[in-house]
Amino acid sequence: MDHTPRALFAMISAGLEDEVLSSNTPWYCVSCYACTTRCPQNIPITDIMYTLKEMAIRAGRYDHPHAAKFSETFIGFVEQRGRSFEAGLATRYHLFHHPQQVIKLGIMGVGMLRRNRLPLRPKSIRQIDQLQAILAEAKALAAKEVEA
Repeated sequence: MDHTPRALFAMISAGLEDEVLSSNTPWYCVSCYACTTRCPQNIPITDIMYTLKEMAIRAGRYDHPHAAKFSETFIGFVEQRGRSFEAGLATRYHLFHHPQQVIKLGIMGVGMLRRNRLPLRPKSIRQIDQLQAILAEAKALAAKEVEA
């Protein structure tokens, strides 16, 4: 993300519409609602990111080709474990798509670790096999729709 959600909200408050709609931050939001549930101010961050994406599209400002790759990485973790794993998501995405930024990411990660905001080991949901069966069926249905 080129701006943190907090910085993006400050830009909105400052009336920097062009900069906000050109930001890649909403496009890297994976809509997991983790930030919304963790926000001490109860700000609906994910919903705001959806709105910003819609506004950017309407304004013709969508220009973030790596957002789809980030989303694919997120989906891979959800398919494997049933939930996101932030440390793995950021690391895997950057290693494959932006390896030059791994050091910068590591510095930020250390700060998050110190504040106990970044778990080091992924957790899986119970009965992951049921979720995987549901996802497989959804993919099969989607493939049939494409064929039709």
